[in-house]
Amino acid sequence: MMHPAQLILMYGVIPLWLASGVADWACHKATSIESTTGTKESLIHMLMLVEVGIPLVAALLLDINAALLATMLAAFALHEATALWDVSFASGSVRRLSPFEQHVHSYLELTPLLAIACVVILHWPQVVALFDASVVADFRLHFKAHPLPASYLAVTFACIYCEKKSPIARFTALGASCDGPGSRYQPERPTPSHHCGRGWLRAVFPFPKGRQRG
Repeated sequence: MMHPAQLILMYGVIPLWLASGVADWACHKATSIESTTGTKESLIHMLMLVEVGIPLVAALLLDINAALLATMLAAFALHEATALWDVSFASGSVRRLSPFEQHVHSYLELTPLLAIACVVILHWPQVVALFDASVVADFRLHFKAHPLPASYLAVTFACIYCEKKSPIARFTALGASCDGPGSRYQPERPTPSHHCGRGWLRAVFPFPKGRQRG
């Protein structure tokens, strides 16, 4: 039977992180990130994706040992520093950072920590080995002796690709076209319709113009 911490990690924490990513993307779309903060913020988001993505993919495919745990902790510290940079940049820009989007960010920042906590519970001896020289630490990288279900890996990787890589690449490309010389687009302060509160719903479920919703 699977350990409760592993169940929480696989079917709770990772889906929660992916769902938070969808909400964050919708906020970016609702506030026209490509024509406000442009390429720079999209590149910061790509950096954060790499910081979370590398340890996530490694944890899904490789045996968890001291080397991977150290990588997770270092990546989490880098991700937190980059997240602070991201929010500082967005807060000082023309793009409105709504309370809803800031609340979404709190999930994106803490779900990696929750994932690490689950991994620590599952692999406590290797955690101790990082700080106790008398315990043998395993720093070899090798695939899991008992891989995760192929269906779970396929769905997770597909979700990560569709949710993270494609929208960020799109916003980066659009931002570059808006930032480029001679572009007819200039950063403007978003109008109330671009604010990410109710606006994120319109980003996910666009309604025809002029049509009222009940």
